[in-house]
Amino acid sequence: MWVSLTIAGLMLQQAPAAGLVSYEESVRCAGLTQAASELEGGESAEGRSLYDAALFWSLAAMQAATAAGKPARAAEADQTRARIEAVRQLSADAPAARAALQRCRRKTPNLN
Repeated sequence: MWVSLTIAGLMLQQAPAAGLVSYEESVRCAGLTQAASELEGGESAEGRSLYDAALFWSLAAMQAATAAGKPARAAEADQTRARIEAVRQLSADAPAARAALQRCRRKTPNLN
């Protein structure tokens, strides 16, 4: 887990587009990218890209939670709630959710 959190921190530092983001934004991006990844599936290039983004944002959210002194269980619960809400919104093709997902993806570093 420590290695994963360190990797997320390094990725955030190396990704100028990501910049510093709040815990709330990282949780929202984690939820959106996780939901989009689930809805897309992992067979396509898009699905694999979404999976990578979901992994990045999940690790970033956990790192932000640690920095804020938030318990891991609470941070995981926040991500679960964000993912469930994002599945509802993306399934309904909500424009605000689609736009937020695109903003999160622009802030995701290239993990290849």
